[in-house]
Amino acid sequence: MRKIFFSLSVILLLLSCGSQAQVSKGTKGGTSYVIGFYNLENLFDTYHDEGKNDYEYLPDGANAWTEAKYAKKLQNMAKVIAEMKKDNGAWHAVLGVSEVENRHVLEDLVAEPAIAAANYQIVHYDSPDRRGVDCALFYRPEIFKFIASEAIPFTFENSRIDWSEWTQEEKDDFRTRDVLMVRGTIDGEMFAFFVCHLPSRLGGKGADLRPRGAEIAYQRAMELQKEFPGIKIVVMGDMNDNPGDISMTEFLRGKETIAETTDQDFFDPFLSMIKNGYSSLYYRGEGNIFDIVMVNNALAHAPAGTFQIQPITQGKYYGRVFHKPFMTNQSGQYKGTPFRTFSNGAFIGGFSDHYPTYIVVKK
Repeated sequence: MRKIFFSLSVILLLLSCGSQAQVSKGTKGGTSYVIGFYNLENLFDTYHDEGKNDYEYLPDGANAWTEAKYAKKLQNMAKVIAEMKKDNGAWHAVLGVSEVENRHVLEDLVAEPAIAAANYQIVHYDSPDRRGVDCALFYRPEIFKFIASEAIPFTFENSRIDWSEWTQEEKDDFRTRDVLMVRGTIDGEMFAFFVCHLPSRLGGKGADLRPRGAEIAYQRAMELQKEFPGIKIVVMGDMNDNPGDISMTEFLRGKETIAETTDQDFFDPFLSMIKNGYSSLYYRGEGNIFDIVMVNNALAHAPAGTFQIQPITQGKYYGRVFHKPFMTNQSGQYKGTPFRTFSNGAFIGGFSDHYPTYIVVKK
């Protein structure tokens, strides 16, 4: 009996020291919650949406996008979300997503048998992006109590960026994703979640577009901090920039450590992680973390007894890039990179070209 007890103690000790984020009840009734982001890589249905350039994702389009391929894509996305639940011991309380065509694909995804038990509710707005891809938020209504949401458009006004090289016609013609903001409460504490998919790396005049997108999110976040003192804010998304790029460090004021984070800053857990070799996607063989989740000072330096961001990866990093062998190419030219839906124009039945990322908050 003593040997059995010793063995169980060792197993429990090893589990507690592991790199996985385990979600469990706190010592005084508090709870840990997982909050994350996942770029679903072109989750399109097989129907044309009027006014959207979705033609390549039609049965007769370039990708020959059939109902069978769409069904496989849904199953794959659900499998990743379910695997994160398996690792963490609980579903994400809040999960931001991007590259979704419309509400219909979101409803189909949350109804997938692998994740239907999570009972995810959806916040989504159609954006002006010409390809028709949007951001959205899934949340569990028994945890997050929804209050309000808004789609914040990309504009060129009230910016500290010099737009003199852009003509008014170019500004009026530019279209990209809105920034989604969702506000509500968790265990009585006010939270706001921003979901971003900042403009792509276009080159030329595109260099300032991501800093502007970051600036838009930052400006609204600071307004919320004034309107709701103590509000806890999470900014997440596919930033199309790395944590060390100016969009993240200067325009979202991302800081590498909690110690240097003030009320005018955000703590970015992925800033230290990318320096130490972590990646959420690869481009031309180079690892990047475009999938960033950062928190304001109220979550970084939280008052005692309230929600605060927790270290979860190797006991020292406050973020996690989630990947499993089934999500990763195991051989060939792209070995070690995300196993995506298409490769060189051919459907290969993979998951996404991005790995999901997340944080954990706990009272």
